[in-house]
Amino acid sequence: MSAISSVRDIERETNKESPLHSMDGRIKLIILVFIIVYAVFSTQLMVMIFLEIYLLILMYISHLSFKSSFTRVLVLLPFGGLIIAFQPFIHPGNVIWSWNFGIQITDAGFMWAALLMSRLIVALTSIVLLSSISPMQEVVQSFRKLGMPREFAMIFSLMIRFLFMFFDELQRILHAQKARCFNAFNKQLSYKWRMKQLGYTVAMMFLRAYEQGETVYMSMVSRGYSDESQLYHDKNKKLGSREYIFIISTILLVAVIQILAIYLFSNWGYLGINII
Repeated sequence: MSAISSVRDIERETNKESPLHSMDGRIKLIILVFIIVYAVFSTQLMVMIFLEIYLLILMYISHLSFKSSFTRVLVLLPFGGLIIAFQPFIHPGNVIWSWNFGIQITDAGFMWAALLMSRLIVALTSIVLLSSISPMQEVVQSFRKLGMPREFAMIFSLMIRFLFMFFDELQRILHAQKARCFNAFNKQLSYKWRMKQLGYTVAMMFLRAYEQGETVYMSMVSRGYSDESQLYHDKNKKLGSREYIFIISTILLVAVIQILAIYLFSNWGYLGINII
């Protein structure tokens, strides 16, 4: 149920009114991707700190909930965090901690892990921010206007629409199981029987998804769908003052951060050294 409510919460966030919500989707997509790329190629922790502060300011301007936003970041963090966790043990350098069987942590490995973690946090914060201020259909349209092949945009658009249908179907199945007093975490029931019931649930989801897909496809064909059909309408929206202010302020911020990284951050100890 938490996954279902999370999807609904994201959709509600995109319907809020703020200067960032009303901007052209292409500008939001380009700027946030630009921040991610800049973070990936930066080698100083202070740069990551300033970028994260800037993203937090954008969240505040967008009237987003910091609690829900960071909850999403924490949910996604383990996917890259598992790889980062091994970095302090495999990089050569000065040993700062050792244990049995030759296990040791080096200063270079620890700093490299900190840099990767900060990059990951900045990237995830940017993704969460983009998904919170732009409806997914707007993101698809922005990709399409920026040159994404029509087939990829069509598949992406259908995937987004089916995502909500999938969660609605899952919610109905969970309600039906709850009405029959089924609890997958009830240890009084046989573990094998509980796993068998969960297997039935997964199989049922695949079958219903297949049937729903066939029904939707036949409905589309009956309404004239073909390989040349367009599943969205382009909105020729002109860039306004908000978009230009957003672009210029972000570029100036990155330029200032880069100048500080070259001439000032190196004097700030571990936070300012270049980690390569």
